[in-house]
Amino acid sequence: MEQFWPTVLDFAQTTTHRVGQQLLEDFGHAQADLKADGSLVTASDRWADEALRTAIQAQFPDHGVLSEETVHIFPKTDWCWIIDPIDGTTNFTRGIPVWGISLALLYRGVPVFGYVALPPLGQAFHGYWPGSSGLVMPSGAFFNGRPMHPTTAEPGPQEFFSLCARSTSVMAQPFPCKIRMLGAATYNLLLVGAGWAIGAVEATPKIWDIAAVWAILHAAEATWVALDGEDPFPLVVGQDYSRRPYPTLVTAQLAWVDLFTPLVAQVGGS
Repeated sequence: MEQFWPTVLDFAQTTTHRVGQQLLEDFGHAQADLKADGSLVTASDRWADEALRTAIQAQFPDHGVLSEETVHIFPKTDWCWIIDPIDGTTNFTRGIPVWGISLALLYRGVPVFGYVALPPLGQAFHGYWPGSSGLVMPSGAFFNGRPMHPTTAEPGPQEFFSLCARSTSVMAQPFPCKIRMLGAATYNLLLVGAGWAIGAVEATPKIWDIAAVWAILHAAEATWVALDGEDPFPLVVGQDYSRRPYPTLVTAQLAWVDLFTPLVAQVGGS
Protein backbone atom coordinates (compact mmCIF):
# COMPACT_ATOMS: atom_id res chain seq x y z
CA MET A 1 0.00 0.00 0.00
CA GLU A 2 3.00 2.30 0.49
CA GLN A 3 3.33 2.95 -3.23
CA PHE A 4 -0.37 2.87 -3.99
CA TRP A 5 -1.16 6.53 -3.39
CA PRO A 6 1.83 7.95 -5.29
CA THR A 7 0.76 5.69 -8.15
CA VAL A 8 -2.83 6.97 -7.93
CA LEU A 9 -1.72 10.61 -8.01
CA ASP A 10 0.73 10.05 -10.85
CA PHE A 11 -1.95 8.20 -12.82
CA ALA A 12 -4.46 11.03 -12.33
CA GLN A 13 -1.94 13.68 -13.34
CA THR A 14 -0.56 11.95 -16.42
CA THR A 15 -3.89 10.62 -17.67
CA THR A 16 -5.80 13.90 -17.36
CA HIS A 17 -2.87 15.72 -18.99
CA ARG A 18 -2.82 13.32 -21.94
CA VAL A 19 -6.59 13.38 -22.39
CA GLY A 20 -6.69 17.13 -21.79
CA GLN A 21 -4.16 17.84 -24.53
CA GLN A 22 -6.36 16.06 -27.06
CA LEU A 23 -9.47 17.83 -25.80
CA LEU A 24 -7.75 21.19 -26.25
CA GLU A 25 -7.50 20.37 -29.95
CA ASP A 26 -11.31 20.05 -30.08
CA PHE A 27 -12.03 22.94 -27.70
CA GLY A 28 -14.47 25.44 -29.21
CA HIS A 29 -15.05 23.33 -32.32
CA ALA A 30 -17.06 20.35 -31.06
CA GLN A 31 -20.67 19.88 -32.11
CA ALA A 32 -23.03 18.93 -29.29
CA ASP A 33 -26.08 16.67 -29.15
CA LEU A 34 -28.85 16.90 -26.56
CA LYS A 35 -29.11 14.00 -24.11
CA ALA A 36 -32.36 12.77 -22.58
CA ASP A 37 -31.72 14.70 -19.36
CA GLY A 38 -31.33 17.97 -21.27
CA SER A 39 -27.54 18.17 -20.94
CA LEU A 40 -25.13 18.26 -23.87
CA VAL A 41 -22.73 15.60 -25.11
CA THR A 42 -20.10 15.72 -27.85
CA ALA A 43 -17.91 13.21 -29.62
CA SER A 44 -15.11 14.61 -27.47
CA ASP A 45 -17.00 13.58 -24.30
CA ARG A 46 -17.43 10.08 -25.65
CA TRP A 47 -13.80 9.80 -26.75
CA ALA A 48 -12.49 11.08 -23.39
CA ASP A 49 -14.83 8.76 -21.49
CA GLU A 50 -13.47 5.74 -23.35
CA ALA A 51 -9.86 6.92 -23.02
CA LEU A 52 -10.20 7.36 -19.25
CA ARG A 53 -11.96 4.02 -18.75
CA THR A 54 -9.35 2.23 -20.85
CA ALA A 55 -6.51 3.83 -18.88
CA ILE A 56 -8.09 2.86 -15.54
CA GLN A 57 -8.65 -0.72 -16.63
CA ALA A 58 -5.03 -1.01 -17.79
CA GLN A 59 -3.52 0.50 -14.60
CA PHE A 60 -6.01 -0.83 -12.04
CA PRO A 61 -7.62 -3.96 -13.53
CA ASP A 62 -9.39 -4.91 -10.29
CA HIS A 63 -11.07 -1.50 -9.91
CA GLY A 64 -14.59 -0.74 -11.07
CA VAL A 65 -15.62 2.32 -13.09
CA LEU A 66 -18.70 4.53 -13.06
CA SER A 67 -18.89 7.17 -15.79
CA GLU A 68 -21.23 9.88 -17.02
CA GLU A 69 -21.40 8.71 -20.61
CA THR A 70 -21.53 4.91 -20.43
CA VAL A 71 -21.40 2.99 -17.13
CA HIS A 72 -24.10 4.07 -14.66
CA ILE A 73 -24.50 1.00 -12.40
CA PHE A 74 -22.32 1.02 -9.31
CA PRO A 75 -20.20 -2.16 -9.36
CA LYS A 76 -19.48 -4.73 -6.65
CA THR A 77 -15.80 -3.84 -6.11
CA ASP A 78 -14.03 -2.35 -3.09
CA TRP A 79 -12.39 0.24 -5.32
CA CYS A 80 -14.23 2.20 -7.99
CA TRP A 81 -13.39 5.24 -10.10
CA ILE A 82 -16.05 7.79 -11.02
CA ILE A 83 -15.19 9.86 -14.06
CA ASP A 84 -16.59 12.93 -15.75
CA PRO A 85 -14.74 13.30 -19.05
CA ILE A 86 -15.77 16.93 -19.59
CA ASP A 87 -17.46 18.86 -16.82
CA GLY A 88 -18.73 22.05 -18.46
CA THR A 89 -19.55 20.68 -21.91
CA THR A 90 -21.49 23.80 -22.92
CA ASN A 91 -18.47 25.96 -22.11
CA PHE A 92 -16.29 23.49 -24.02
CA THR A 93 -18.40 23.73 -27.17
CA ARG A 94 -18.60 27.55 -27.04
CA GLY A 95 -14.88 28.19 -26.52
CA ILE A 96 -15.25 29.32 -22.89
CA PRO A 97 -12.16 28.09 -20.99
CA VAL A 98 -13.91 26.83 -17.86
CA TRP A 99 -14.23 23.06 -18.18
CA GLY A 100 -12.44 20.15 -16.64
CA ILE A 101 -11.77 16.44 -16.33
CA SER A 102 -12.86 14.88 -13.05
CA LEU A 103 -11.61 11.64 -11.48
CA ALA A 104 -12.70 10.25 -8.12
CA LEU A 105 -11.49 7.07 -6.44
CA LEU A 106 -13.99 5.47 -4.09
CA TYR A 107 -13.35 2.84 -1.43
CA ARG A 108 -16.41 0.82 -0.48
CA GLY A 109 -18.68 3.43 -1.99
CA VAL A 110 -17.13 6.58 -0.52
CA PRO A 111 -14.69 8.97 -2.28
CA VAL A 112 -11.24 8.94 -0.69
CA PHE A 113 -9.32 10.68 -3.50
CA GLY A 114 -10.33 13.31 -6.02
CA TYR A 115 -8.54 14.95 -8.93
CA VAL A 116 -9.94 17.70 -11.17
CA ALA A 117 -7.89 19.14 -14.03
CA LEU A 118 -8.85 22.24 -16.02
CA PRO A 119 -6.64 22.04 -19.13
CA PRO A 120 -7.40 25.49 -20.63
CA LEU A 121 -6.60 27.20 -17.33
CA GLY A 122 -3.55 25.11 -16.43
CA GLN A 123 -5.14 24.35 -13.07
CA ALA A 124 -5.47 21.13 -11.11
CA PHE A 125 -7.01 20.30 -7.74
CA HIS A 126 -6.61 17.12 -5.76
CA GLY A 127 -7.27 15.86 -2.27
CA TYR A 128 -7.17 12.81 0.01
CA TRP A 129 -10.01 12.11 2.42
CA PRO A 130 -9.81 8.84 4.38
CA GLY A 131 -12.91 9.69 6.43
CA SER A 132 -13.93 6.61 8.42
CA SER A 133 -12.48 4.17 5.89
CA GLY A 134 -9.58 3.11 8.11
CA LEU A 135 -7.20 3.50 5.17
CA VAL A 136 -3.63 4.63 5.79
CA MET A 137 -3.13 7.37 3.23
CA PRO A 138 -1.93 10.95 2.71
CA SER A 139 -4.09 13.88 3.77
CA GLY A 140 -4.83 17.39 2.60
CA ALA A 141 -6.16 19.27 -0.40
CA PHE A 142 -4.01 20.92 -3.05
CA PHE A 143 -4.22 23.45 -5.87
CA ASN A 144 -1.44 23.04 -8.45
CA GLY A 145 0.48 21.08 -5.84
CA ARG A 146 0.18 23.69 -3.08
CA PRO A 147 -1.97 23.19 0.02
CA MET A 148 -5.32 24.95 -0.16
CA HIS A 149 -7.84 25.98 2.48
CA PRO A 150 -11.19 27.80 2.56
CA THR A 151 -11.30 31.49 3.37
CA THR A 152 -11.93 32.64 6.93
CA ALA A 153 -13.59 35.86 5.69
CA GLU A 154 -17.11 36.73 6.79
CA PRO A 155 -19.96 37.01 4.26
CA GLY A 156 -20.13 40.47 2.76
CA PRO A 157 -20.54 42.45 -0.46
CA GLN A 158 -16.93 41.83 -1.51
CA GLU A 159 -17.06 38.04 -1.02
CA PHE A 160 -18.06 35.65 -3.81
CA PHE A 161 -20.84 33.06 -3.77
CA SER A 162 -21.10 30.72 -6.75
CA LEU A 163 -24.37 29.64 -8.37
CA CYS A 164 -25.30 27.15 -11.07
CA ALA A 165 -27.71 27.90 -13.92
CA ARG A 166 -30.58 26.19 -12.07
CA SER A 167 -30.10 28.06 -8.81
CA THR A 168 -30.48 31.66 -9.98
CA SER A 169 -33.82 31.93 -8.17
CA VAL A 170 -31.85 32.70 -5.00
CA MET A 171 -31.20 36.15 -6.46
CA ALA A 172 -34.88 37.05 -6.09
CA GLN A 173 -34.10 37.90 -2.46
CA PRO A 174 -31.42 40.07 -0.84
CA PHE A 175 -28.16 38.13 -0.97
CA PRO A 176 -25.14 38.97 1.22
CA CYS A 177 -22.38 38.27 -1.34
CA LYS A 178 -21.38 38.90 -4.93
CA ILE A 179 -22.70 36.23 -7.29
CA ARG A 180 -20.55 34.26 -9.71
CA MET A 181 -21.68 31.59 -12.18
CA LEU A 182 -19.01 29.74 -14.16
CA GLY A 183 -20.81 26.86 -15.88
CA ALA A 184 -18.92 23.88 -14.46
CA ALA A 185 -20.19 22.17 -11.31
CA THR A 186 -16.83 20.93 -10.10
CA TYR A 187 -15.20 24.34 -10.52
CA ASN A 188 -18.11 26.16 -8.87
CA LEU A 189 -17.69 24.03 -5.75
CA LEU A 190 -13.89 23.98 -5.80
CA LEU A 191 -13.85 27.78 -5.60
CA VAL A 192 -14.80 27.34 -1.95
CA GLY A 193 -12.07 24.83 -1.14
CA ALA A 194 -9.46 27.05 -2.79
CA GLY A 195 -10.47 30.05 -0.68
CA TRP A 196 -11.76 32.10 -3.64
CA ALA A 197 -15.48 31.96 -2.77
CA ILE A 198 -17.23 31.88 0.57
CA GLY A 199 -19.95 29.51 -0.63
CA ALA A 200 -21.44 27.71 -3.61
CA VAL A 201 -24.65 25.92 -4.51
CA GLU A 202 -25.44 23.35 -7.19
CA ALA A 203 -29.10 22.48 -7.74
CA THR A 204 -28.96 19.27 -9.79
CA PRO A 205 -25.42 17.85 -9.93
CA LYS A 206 -25.07 14.15 -10.71
CA ILE A 207 -22.76 11.77 -8.91
CA TRP A 208 -19.92 12.31 -11.43
CA ASP A 209 -20.14 16.07 -10.79
CA ILE A 210 -19.61 15.74 -7.05
CA ALA A 211 -17.59 12.58 -6.35
CA ALA A 212 -14.11 14.06 -6.84
CA VAL A 213 -14.93 17.38 -5.18
CA TRP A 214 -16.45 15.57 -2.19
CA ALA A 215 -13.01 14.18 -1.35
CA ILE A 216 -11.17 17.41 -2.17
CA LEU A 217 -13.49 19.73 -0.24
CA HIS A 218 -13.61 17.49 2.83
CA ALA A 219 -9.82 17.32 2.73
CA ALA A 220 -9.71 21.13 2.55
CA GLU A 221 -12.08 21.27 5.57
CA ALA A 222 -14.89 23.07 3.79
CA THR A 223 -18.45 22.31 4.92
CA TRP A 224 -20.75 20.21 2.73
CA VAL A 225 -24.54 20.33 3.12
CA ALA A 226 -26.87 17.95 1.26
CA LEU A 227 -29.87 20.18 0.58
CA ASP A 228 -32.22 17.20 0.19
CA GLY A 229 -31.14 15.91 3.60
CA GLU A 230 -29.58 12.71 2.21
CA ASP A 231 -25.82 12.12 2.29
CA PRO A 232 -24.63 11.12 -1.20
CA PHE A 233 -22.30 8.39 0.02
CA PRO A 234 -21.78 5.49 0.36
CA LEU A 235 -23.08 4.44 -3.03
CA VAL A 236 -25.11 1.24 -3.31
CA VAL A 237 -23.98 -1.73 -5.37
CA GLY A 238 -26.26 -2.36 -8.34
CA GLN A 239 -27.96 1.04 -8.23
CA ASP A 240 -28.31 3.14 -11.38
CA TYR A 241 -26.92 6.65 -10.79
CA SER A 242 -27.72 8.14 -14.20
CA ARG A 243 -30.66 10.29 -13.11
CA ARG A 244 -30.46 11.11 -9.41
CA PRO A 245 -29.51 14.73 -8.58
CA TYR A 246 -27.64 15.78 -5.42
CA PRO A 247 -28.54 19.39 -4.53
CA THR A 248 -25.54 20.71 -2.65
CA LEU A 249 -24.45 23.70 -0.60
CA VAL A 250 -20.78 24.19 0.27
CA THR A 251 -19.58 26.87 2.67
CA ALA A 252 -16.11 27.97 3.62
CA GLN A 253 -16.86 27.71 7.32
CA LEU A 254 -19.40 25.73 9.32
CA ALA A 255 -20.53 29.00 10.92
CA TRP A 256 -22.05 30.20 7.62
CA VAL A 257 -24.35 27.20 7.08
CA ASP A 258 -27.20 28.74 9.09
CA LEU A 259 -26.94 31.96 7.07
CA PHE A 260 -26.91 30.42 3.61
CA THR A 261 -29.18 27.37 4.03
CA PRO A 262 -32.46 29.37 4.24
CA LEU A 263 -31.37 31.44 1.22
CA VAL A 264 -30.81 28.39 -0.99
CA ALA A 265 -33.36 25.99 0.55
CA GLN A 266 -35.64 26.22 -2.50
CA VAL A 267 -32.79 24.85 -4.64
CA GLY A 268 -33.00 21.55 -2.80
CA GLY A 269 -36.77 21.43 -3.05
CA SER A 270 -37.12 22.18 0.66
